[in-house]
Amino acid sequence: MDLEKLLSDRLAPAFAAVAGGPVDPAVRRSQHADFQSDAALPLARRLGRAPREVAAEALAGADLAGLCAAAEVSGPGFVNLTVADTALGGLVSGMAADQRLGVPVSDRPETVVVDYSAPNVAKEMHVGHLRSTVIGDAATRLLEWRGHRVVRANHLGDWGTPFGMLIEHLLDLGETEAVRELSVGDLDAFYKAARAKFDADEGFRERSRSRVVALQSGDGRTVRLWRLLVAQSTAYFLRVYDQLDVTLTDADFRGESGYNELLAPVVAELDRLGLLRHSDGAACVFPPGFTGRDGRPLPLIVRKADGGFGYPATDLAALRHRTGGLGATRLLYVVGLPQRQHFDLVFAVAALAGWLPEGTRAEHVGFGSILGTDGRMLRSRSGDSVKLAGLLDEAVARATELARRKNPGLDDAEVAEVGRAVGVGAVKYADLSTDRNRDYVFDWDRMLSLDGNTAPYLQYAYARIRSIFRRAGPVPPPAAELRLTDPAERALAIELTGFATVVGAVEQNLEFHHLAGYLHRLATTFSGFYERCPVLAAAAPVRDSRLLLCDLTARVLRQGLHLLGIRAPERM
Repeated sequence: MDLEKLLSDRLAPAFAAVAGGPVDPAVRRSQHADFQSDAALPLARRLGRAPREVAAEALAGADLAGLCAAAEVSGPGFVNLTVADTALGGLVSGMAADQRLGVPVSDRPETVVVDYSAPNVAKEMHVGHLRSTVIGDAATRLLEWRGHRVVRANHLGDWGTPFGMLIEHLLDLGETEAVRELSVGDLDAFYKAARAKFDADEGFRERSRSRVVALQSGDGRTVRLWRLLVAQSTAYFLRVYDQLDVTLTDADFRGESGYNELLAPVVAELDRLGLLRHSDGAACVFPPGFTGRDGRPLPLIVRKADGGFGYPATDLAALRHRTGGLGATRLLYVVGLPQRQHFDLVFAVAALAGWLPEGTRAEHVGFGSILGTDGRMLRSRSGDSVKLAGLLDEAVARATELARRKNPGLDDAEVAEVGRAVGVGAVKYADLSTDRNRDYVFDWDRMLSLDGNTAPYLQYAYARIRSIFRRAGPVPPPAAELRLTDPAERALAIELTGFATVVGAVEQNLEFHHLAGYLHRLATTFSGFYERCPVLAAAAPVRDSRLLLCDLTARVLRQGLHLLGIRAPERM
């Protein structure tokens, strides 16, 4: 259990006695003590009493024996709390002895579907796919570590009218040549060539439209060629996922085509429930509370006027399958912020239809854009979208050169390993360390810096700790009792105890910049400890205690980075 939770549990009954009902003790870190409680100030306003008087009464009734060495009312009504060394040492020792570092498996495991990445067949992944893929991967890692059953849903764009022109272009090239083009990953060139012919050639347009009809009606040859396009595209996507070091596999692809048979039943069910309305020939649902800019009710169009189905119908079918078929009680859609209203409408309609039963929640995990150093959307020099594979290649190349320059003692294999870990880690961390609701600037120099809130800084902190143990020789078993003889040791011990709190919070809010921020604080606190407190040169009891702190810090850094999808090299 972490210190904030322990202190809150001790203070809560005392504040409740003063208030006559439950009160959040509002415990947080303090510059004037280890922690402080801010609860007396708002409670005093509610009771019409002096804040210091309320704080003193609560403090007098709190059982802090064995936990706090000092507790006092400060300032306008804060309660300052200094943790006893014995309590702090016991907590850290217990954390060190726990393989899970004090983070328990959830006592209420759920089935969670995480919908993320979602590239389109016959189109290359670009920088716009980075955030969804990286945030979604971090979500799946953390939720699985907490003991939830996680279903990865890579909602592949593998259906629709463009496939008519793509299949016709494939036939024009010949299967062998088309496969050669697609197998080298040049999907954009294939798509653009098909698009150019569609725009310029009326005959090609007509053949493409006829091919769409053939595909939708299940024509054998057309379906075989469509599957060829899908197979070549997914093979390319998997290569990019391997570059990015994420956990998505071939088994996680959930193509839009897989919901085709579910679309008509979704519309029929909405009609049976009396939710369907016809507007300008389209079948719509008008959930309450949604209006357009003109003030008129806003619809979710589930079937278009021409009888076709669009994204809303597919998203409803997928949601219905995930809650009804997979038994999911939490649905996460890791999609950019511009889609917020769309998902709000989908979730509202699903709730009206009973497809989001009580206790089941659907969440849009939105995110902002990636900008260039000019403050505009990140583009290549030619003005095109930046291809994700090329960006990752450049990241690894830059980091490899950095590793070779900073540590000439590494052999070629070690340089390659460090280059990949640091390069890919830098790209991921720059994303995850930013509030996902905000845009961020993609800056090579900043993200690859060994100083500041960057992946290389955290990776270097981990590698430095590992170097201590390489020099230490045989290390005795961890000290049974932590000895805190210096303020820097206390600061590090207190920071370590916050890991479980951060993981628990991020499990709920999926704001990974809080986990990144915690790891950065831990690394900087360790740096202060390392500069002030000799480890290997200390006398045996103190040496063993400090080695325990070093080892625990390394384990927390490694696990925290792993949850973010970032590797921690042993040497840098």
